Amino acid sequence: MKEPYLITGWCIIRKDRIVRNDKVESVTENFVNFAAFIKALYKKETVSYPKFYKMDNLSKLGFLAAELLFKENTFLDRYDRKEIGIVIMNSSSSLDTDLAYNETIKDRSNYFPSPSVFVYTLPNILIGEICIRNKINGENAFLVSEKFDPERIIDGVELIMDKERAQACLCGWVEVLADRFEALLFFVGKENRLKEQGVQDGFVPFTSEHLVNFYENK
Repeated sequence: MKEPYLITGWCIIRKDRIVRNDKVESVTENFVNFAAFIKALYKKETVSYPKFYKMDNLSKLGFLAAELLFKENTFLDRYDRKEIGIVIMNSSSSLDTDLAYNETIKDRSNYFPSPSVFVYTLPNILIGEICIRNKINGENAFLVSEKFDPERIIDGVELIMDKERAQACLCGWVEVLADRFEALLFFVGKENRLKEQGVQDGFVPFTSEHLVNFYENK
């Protein structure tokens, strides 16, 4: 029988609200665009990481979602960082940055390709930014799906954790395209390991039904 996995924490970032576990924070200010929203959130959370300003939009959103998830919890401290994996999904890959990079190369008479933009034309760079910040060096994967697909997220997590490659996993959905954005991240652990740590009570089973409920914010 497969060992159960439990969701030990979650974070949601959307235009109208931010959710950390069961704590809901309404976003009352009407931001003109994603850039204004994410900059305000970064300052509000008093994050100190100068490299943040060099990131593309996808990395900024995923990075801050992870920061909010980890900020008031000790998830990472329970594990060797080699025991933590990451699986993230979205529907547009790095298209938001791809379009920005295309603007730098489409005009042959004013050709100015930017290496600092080009480096973010792969979606898994988001995972790299989270790993560098939190010193996570377990296995990881970035998946692309037409829509939020909890079964594929679960399959990706189980592929890493069932083969003992990881004891915990950061996973979820991070999507940015122009001013359309949303992030939903979970931290998942193995039930037996959590029992050994004495912290398994009150957590949510890592199932497709629960992921859908979180995504729909029920």
